[in-house]
Amino acid sequence: MRTEKKVKSNFFRAVWALTYREMNKWLKDPIIVVMLLIQPIIWMILVGKSINIQAIFLYVELKDLEIPDMTIQGHYLNLSISEIIIPGKLIAEELQKVFSEIGNSLMQNVFGIKDYFSFVAIGMISMIAMTASLLSGISIVWDRKSGLLDKVLVTPVPRFAIVFSKILDASLRAIFEATIILILAVLLGLKLSSNFGIVNLLMMYFAIFLMTIGFSSTFLIISLTSTGVERPMHLMNLITMPLMFSSNIFFPTHLMPAWLQLIANVNPLTYFNDALRQLIIFNTDFLALMFDFLVLGIFASIFSILGLILSLKFLSS
Repeated sequence: MRTEKKVKSNFFRAVWALTYREMNKWLKDPIIVVMLLIQPIIWMILVGKSINIQAIFLYVELKDLEIPDMTIQGHYLNLSISEIIIPGKLIAEELQKVFSEIGNSLMQNVFGIKDYFSFVAIGMISMIAMTASLLSGISIVWDRKSGLLDKVLVTPVPRFAIVFSKILDASLRAIFEATIILILAVLLGLKLSSNFGIVNLLMMYFAIFLMTIGFSSTFLIISLTSTGVERPMHLMNLITMPLMFSSNIFFPTHLMPAWLQLIANVNPLTYFNDALRQLIIFNTDFLALMFDFLVLGIFASIFSILGLILSLKFLSS
């Protein structure tokens, strides 16, 4: 019994010590955090604001329509007057209102929200989670090259603790950076749902935690099988962009070709983005949200177990 308690104590102390070391790398150097945030912020601003889909239908974009006056003969309307003249300006104003209403309806039906910026801003949290997970995989290669990993391996630290500390650091980093992105997005015009509250925020953090567990484990699996940094870097870059564009980060999956929808339906990023949008900007569909968390839980469980198994095989002194 004492031995079991001692093992658990050693495990948690080792996890905390290694996680604290990883966190110090970016907490003591804010420039690292800023650099990691720059790319998703640029994407959020440039893509979210430049691809202003709803502006096609907005009143301000149609105000300069030049429509001639319309003349209607009075007998068509059973009126005693000979004709009615409807000013072109009045017709333009009414058409502009109709276009605006059509645009809002189309945006709501296609994106689930009338504001495209809000839609894509949530997708940037996926980019944050992916980047944090990728760095956790690369860091173990650098630890091996610097000799630090060998020093840790000769200590009584459980092999699981090494992998778990990387995953935990990636999760905490992603949660921290996602919070900053969310605050910036709100300042730039993100429209939160009417039911958004502290529970939604905590569930958002839990979704990020599950997501980073899955992807950190995936990238660690790639890194554990490599002795150099070049092969995992190229492989991670190879799969990162296709994962992003085959998900619903930028557009809903139902707008994609049928073959791409098949890929999107097995892409965990699709369910992660949907879960965040359900929690932050949509009127929550609890059945869909439960399914999203189920998929994320399965994804995190499978790849974390694989990562722990491989850590026993490849992390040897």
